[in-house]
Amino acid sequence: MSPPNLIQTHPLHTVSAPVALSYELFPPRTPAASDSLWKTIKELEATNPDYVSVTYGASGTNRDTAVELLNRLLNETTLRPLAHLTCVGNTAEELAEIVTDLLENGVRGILALRGDHPRDGSLEHPPGSLHHAQDLIELIRGVEQRRTALLCAGRVAIGVAAYPAKHPESPSQEHDIEVLLAKQRSGADFAITQVFFHAGQYADLVRRARRAGVTIPIIPGVMPLTSLRRLQRLGDLTGVEPVPELVRALASADDDGERRRIGVQATVDLARAALDAGAPGIHLYTFNEHGAALEVLDKLQLLRPDRPTFARRRATPLSASVLAG
Repeated sequence: MSPPNLIQTHPLHTVSAPVALSYELFPPRTPAASDSLWKTIKELEATNPDYVSVTYGASGTNRDTAVELLNRLLNETTLRPLAHLTCVGNTAEELAEIVTDLLENGVRGILALRGDHPRDGSLEHPPGSLHHAQDLIELIRGVEQRRTALLCAGRVAIGVAAYPAKHPESPSQEHDIEVLLAKQRSGADFAITQVFFHAGQYADLVRRARRAGVTIPIIPGVMPLTSLRRLQRLGDLTGVEPVPELVRALASADDDGERRRIGVQATVDLARAALDAGAPGIHLYTFNEHGAALEVLDKLQLLRPDRPTFARRRATPLSASVLAG
């Protein structure tokens, strides 16, 4: 029998990775919302997250404000942005230009999404448009391959969506897992789940995914469950009923303070269940508000590594004209 090699015997080989932490932000719609968002960003930056994701509307409906937010994150903070990108309504040529601009200006993480179809059916697919996230992943890898010198032979981190409950348009949960496996085969590095409300849903998703051959990290996306209106709206969008006991507790709370305490504790319980099931990280959907997210983080008591305190400065901003298609 051969002796163990240095990697096998080195003590660092057995050290567990810290739990990853990330937040989701969306581009502000008004100057007042922008001021509020930047207060939130500064508060979240102090927790040393591993990255923050920036949403991007289907067909790039918030393209200019998304570009501006990405630019400011790169120029004015130490935060690492994960840029959402949707392919619905865009041609392969347009998407390649967008990806190129993102990479050349310092973005090193992209969340590749199909994007939602408008419910009124108003969206038209131009010739040469992409229809699936899997196609977008392959396009990103193609752009990356042509720019290995720029990336120092590195790789772009590509994330995708995963669904603890059945996707509203999917025929079955089994089909969702097949799609996730196909995304992995096309080059996805990790997945972030859509919102879920029941503690066992994350563990069940991971179990089914691993059985099917999915090996990439699956990060639970957790929403602070403090708003009854938001909870009900997301339940309608996802087709998943929120926990009835939580809905009743929020509805019968005497004031906003009590509602917040109830919702934060429910969120902590959901996140802890995911961590107990082996989740490699927590992704918090902030809705551009830091208060409840920080309370959840405080109660979870996740250890955070120190990060550099200096802000990165860039000479060339992302080009809104290029992203404008």
